[in-house]
Amino acid sequence: MSTPDSSSHFDLVVVGAGIVGLAHAYTAAQRGLKVCVVERDAACVGASVRNFGFITVTGQGAGDTWRRARRAREVWGEVAPRAGIAAVHHGLYLTAFRAQARRVLEAFLRTPMGEGCELLEPDEAAHRAPALRLDGAQAVLYSPHEMRVESRTAIGLLARWLAEAHGVVFRFGEAVLEVATPRVRTARGLLHAERVVVCTNTELHGLFAGRLARHGLRLCQLQMLRVVPEPGFRLPGSVMADLSLVRYHGYSRLPEAAPLLAQIRQEDGESLEHGIHLIVVQSADGSLVVGDSHHYGAAPEPFARERVDELILQHLRRTLQLRECRVSERWVGLYPSSASTDCLIDQPDDATRVVLVTSGTGASTAFGIAEDVLGAW
Repeated sequence: MSTPDSSSHFDLVVVGAGIVGLAHAYTAAQRGLKVCVVERDAACVGASVRNFGFITVTGQGAGDTWRRARRAREVWGEVAPRAGIAAVHHGLYLTAFRAQARRVLEAFLRTPMGEGCELLEPDEAAHRAPALRLDGAQAVLYSPHEMRVESRTAIGLLARWLAEAHGVVFRFGEAVLEVATPRVRTARGLLHAERVVVCTNTELHGLFAGRLARHGLRLCQLQMLRVVPEPGFRLPGSVMADLSLVRYHGYSRLPEAAPLLAQIRQEDGESLEHGIHLIVVQSADGSLVVGDSHHYGAAPEPFARERVDELILQHLRRTLQLRECRVSERWVGLYPSSASTDCLIDQPDDATRVVLVTSGTGASTAFGIAEDVLGAW
């Protein structure tokens, strides 16, 4: 009997080299498993590099999502320096411009998820975060839990480190055509693995399409911008505002959020219609990554809308003390969305898992998800 080819035999094959796939590869490698990651593109070019690089804990949905975000933030703190990934800045400042928004924040701070956070009065916020525009502001929530990396480079650096430090095998530019664990058939050959994790993000009509169809998934397209402020402008951390309180489940599912939503619907219904809520983070070169919007469908048209960008920039100018605001880049992102869960973990058989983050929170929760998936196997 012939000896199996060790170059094609693994303990775990991961399909997809976005952050969810890389998190599973890291977690498995930490447990001493031989891991292969197969990615159809020559490099990761999907949602994992088109986002804010914002590892968000505060505001994540109560329960598993918040728990996973807390754990993922810990892992990012351990992994990033080892992989040569810089933490560009830390912390979150969320400005409440409406009295009802302040009430939501006060209610949030009474929950276990508010641990370590502070509600700053405008004068104190102005002292600690002079970049914020606080005209008419009611309060500012400060959270120390958040961390920001440059997602465009972080994903590549993480993959390189996994290969060099943990022996993870990467096969880029290779589409997976079929998974029938222990066999994984690709466009270039056949792999064998004891277990397979499929993390293919927006590919809802490929591998396990029939199983995914049962979950009623749709796609969410978002618009984002890179803005160049005046020289020397510095953010104290990541920035959000009122609209985030009716979108992030950690806030929006509090009873106090319903009156706020009704008020925003009356005062700024156009922003709600486009699913806009402001997030601003800063890159090492001083530029700001700004977004975002949310449009849903089975196949959203790949065209950015100028009016959506205008609305996002209006919220930006209202929230920050900017003298200059030049847009240098615009792009769209895409991720799968579910109305019922933040993360879909499907089990085609005992040796196979399909894992999709269905809430746009991959960077914030993937390491926590991977520990849950592999820990339960």
